[in-house]
Amino acid sequence: MDHIESLRVFRSVVESRSFTRAADILGTSVPAVSRAISRLETRLGSRLLHRTTRQISMTETAEHFYAGCCRILDELEVLEAEASMQTLQPSGVLRLVAHATTTVLRLVPLIASFKHKYSNVDLDVTLTERPVDLVADGYDLGIVVPFMLSTEMVITRLLDRVPLTIVASPEYLKRHSFPQHPSELTKHMFVAISPSVRKPELTFRLGGQDLTVPLMYHVASNNPIFNREMVLEGFGIGAVPAALVQAELSSGRLIPILGDFEIVDGAVEIRLAYNSRILLPAKVRAFVEHAAAFFDKTADAPQAGC
Repeated sequence: MDHIESLRVFRSVVESRSFTRAADILGTSVPAVSRAISRLETRLGSRLLHRTTRQISMTETAEHFYAGCCRILDELEVLEAEASMQTLQPSGVLRLVAHATTTVLRLVPLIASFKHKYSNVDLDVTLTERPVDLVADGYDLGIVVPFMLSTEMVITRLLDRVPLTIVASPEYLKRHSFPQHPSELTKHMFVAISPSVRKPELTFRLGGQDLTVPLMYHVASNNPIFNREMVLEGFGIGAVPAALVQAELSSGRLIPILGDFEIVDGAVEIRLAYNSRILLPAKVRAFVEHAAAFFDKTADAPQAGC
């Protein structure tokens, strides 16, 4: 393995914080990664990584070396393309993670249109509703809601805002009074988003003042579709994505509540997230531009959300 490849291995180990993950990302073995790091340390005459059974950490030397290493590798990619008289064309495997219920209605047409445009890019798509670390988990890009980002060391770009609406089933409202004012919600039970995702409260803007209402609940989840179904079963009021309940509102299976009152932060942001590097790989840059244009064109289209 030559010196440049050793630099690529070092970068992958640092960014994934794991020899095993780095090996998976590079398509090689853990012993090969370990040997590359050892050879690099021997060449530099300095230890780069502290290794324990649970984690690795950079030495002071490695912290300085890493920044230069990234710069050299990024510039080398451009130089190689220029030297061969080729434009950097999007190609390879693009690893994308997306929030399942936020993006499910738009993700297929987004991926399909991207694939038709960039046939040399293969896509490995993961749908999840848990927090992710793009670098450590080996993703190139994420289409995420804010709580999913476990680190601030990424660039994000706003794609859309998903509005929430407050609803209840007719059966629930037969058993309880119909709330006419946000303050009356304290008397009601909710099907809530998990506290780890969203604080169990709603804040309303009433004239020049805000009113925050804590939510009582016996059932909470991180999945808006599950919450919608529990609301339909009459287990409480729900603050759910408007796009997820259009059919139920039209059929009368759900009833809108307090629609004339403004909810503060009553929409969840969908953001495109990618690693904060100055020189983006062509496949990543192409997807960023394509996704932004796609969401701009479909801003008024039906969507699922969180």
